[in-house]
Amino acid sequence: VLLAIGRDACTRNIGLQTIGVKINEKNGKVPVNDEEQTNVPYVYAIGDILDGKLELTPVAIQAGRLLAQRLYGGSSRKCDYINVPTTVFTPLEYGSCGFPEEKAIEEYGKQNLEVYHSLFWPLEWTVPGRDNNTCYAKIICNKQDNNRVIGLHVLGPNAGEVTQGFAAAIKCGLTKELLDETIGIHPTCAEVFTTMDITKSSGQDITQKGC
Repeated sequence: VLLAIGRDACTRNIGLQTIGVKINEKNGKVPVNDEEQTNVPYVYAIGDILDGKLELTPVAIQAGRLLAQRLYGGSSRKCDYINVPTTVFTPLEYGSCGFPEEKAIEEYGKQNLEVYHSLFWPLEWTVPGRDNNTCYAKIICNKQDNNRVIGLHVLGPNAGEVTQGFAAAIKCGLTKELLDETIGIHPTCAEVFTTMDITKSSGQDITQKGC
């Protein structure tokens, strides 16, 4: 059973209205610009209270650290809310970093994207004979930017560990060509990202015969 009950921000009784800070009346969250600044210039907000941002502790820590450096250390670095690795720790894990396919289409246009995907078969599933077409991997590439990877998604064992490693590569400007040039570790789940050659638009079969 998966419970996704959500939560509201407790902002209605702390005096924000007194100084004119706007909130989203639906959920109590605070809209900010790309520097975590509210509509009141001297008031900033970070963490789960932000409207439309990820509710993740490491994101809040990073945003707070960067905000302090901008305010008091002369820095100009802003928090990246797009290329954030995250995982759903269900029995079969799901991990992602970057844009979901739907958001990527909204941002860049479907004609400017190439989506590669594949089913894969973890080695540890061969002995118990588990279904070899349950795990799934996908990357979304921006054709207008040297096929840069703007979204990575994986459903399979240890998806969190896999996603964390690839997140650093995405931050460094990972491209499809670089993935193709990377030698995979066989047999691992992460290896699938180095061998993808079927695009979603081709409609070709992505089922696998073995690990």
